[in-house]
Amino acid sequence: MSKKNRHLTIGVDEDIPFSQSAILGLQHVLAMDVYVPPFILATALALSPGDAAGLIQSTFLGAGLASLIQVLFYLRLPVCQGPSFIPLGAIIGIYMGSKNLGTVLGASIVGAILVIILGYSGIYKYIVRNFIPSIVSGTIIMIVGLTLLPSAFVNNIYIEGNGLTMKQNILLAFITAASLIFFSSLGNYITSKLKRIFQISSVIISLGIGTFCAYLMGGFSTQAIKDASFFSMPKILFLDYDIHFEASAIITMIIIYMVLLAETTGTWYAVSSVMVKPLNDTQINRGVIGEGIGCLLAALVGATPVTGYSTNAGIISITGVASRKVFVVASGWFIVLSFLGKLSAIINSIPAAVIGGVFAVVCIIILLNGFRVVKNLDFSERELYIIGVPLMFTIGLLFIPAGLKASAPQFLQYLIGSPIAVGAIVAIIMNKLIPIEKY
Repeated sequence: MSKKNRHLTIGVDEDIPFSQSAILGLQHVLAMDVYVPPFILATALALSPGDAAGLIQSTFLGAGLASLIQVLFYLRLPVCQGPSFIPLGAIIGIYMGSKNLGTVLGASIVGAILVIILGYSGIYKYIVRNFIPSIVSGTIIMIVGLTLLPSAFVNNIYIEGNGLTMKQNILLAFITAASLIFFSSLGNYITSKLKRIFQISSVIISLGIGTFCAYLMGGFSTQAIKDASFFSMPKILFLDYDIHFEASAIITMIIIYMVLLAETTGTWYAVSSVMVKPLNDTQINRGVIGEGIGCLLAALVGATPVTGYSTNAGIISITGVASRKVFVVASGWFIVLSFLGKLSAIINSIPAAVIGGVFAVVCIIILLNGFRVVKNLDFSERELYIIGVPLMFTIGLLFIPAGLKASAPQFLQYLIGSPIAVGAIVAIIMNKLIPIEKY
């Protein structure tokens, strides 16, 4: 049996019925939790309810368009694009200085164009080939999973609200995670046909079980769904925002985009690891071009910069489904949701603890996929430092006191606000600085 068959039940280029791909695509949309970054921004910027709703819808539209670009034309891997958390601090700072989202979007456009140029020039391919070997890429994948895991607990599970206590939210997350593990593993004990059904649908089944339990606990309300309109328009650049170009904002966003590329490269390696199919230089180069075009389209429709979501790699590993058709349909879901307020409200109404239960399992799987990349390497003291020191930096930044971070120069605040990027940079530096032992 080939490696592919051991890890995947449906391959990248395999065709599946549309009805099945619609359900599987929705699983990815539900697990990605893409409304969180625009919600955080809307709250931090004190946007009106109408502007906040428009930003969330624009985010869905940007994610859908950017995902289609990558899946169909450029990277051509099973991965979806979504709003990155990395630029949030910079965006808030730019907005506070200009009081205009058009300034943020203008800077995003310039940065995206430079990323496209970087891809077409082939420079990024050279960087990856010379600075990101297997030990570094595997470490970056582990860093991605490690960095996202605390967010699952702090922002989704260890919370109170919506009629639920923290203990109830912890119980909800446990029920959801246990359901996910149970149904994704059930195929090991039953017939192959049922295995396929339960394994590929395990995420959406667990979300349904968790939401139903939340309803029984009094923590799920349908009021927001009832109040939402069926059809509404996202806010679009040039129609709803006046574009502005400011030098300081542009420089800031260019720096942010460089950090984003480090983040999204880790995602690509995570997905390729699950598929047991190494990335080649051509794919990486196309991916950078697609990343730039996706971010450009996102800015034009009024959304913040997008990046590949590592969540998809975890779900592929759980379900065994890597068909690109699923991700094309997932992109379509994002686009539909950007115009249908009722459907968006349904997704937004899923309790945070339920999302957190799935998210925590996905993060662990991403981390272990990174370990899978490096496990067959010959380990000497050199390799231990290359892997261990970046993980140490990552953990340190995850728990850095807010006051210490605020006392740093603005540029450093943007950088240390991204443990993934810092960990990746440290891994690259360690690999170059520590000499290979000669025998």
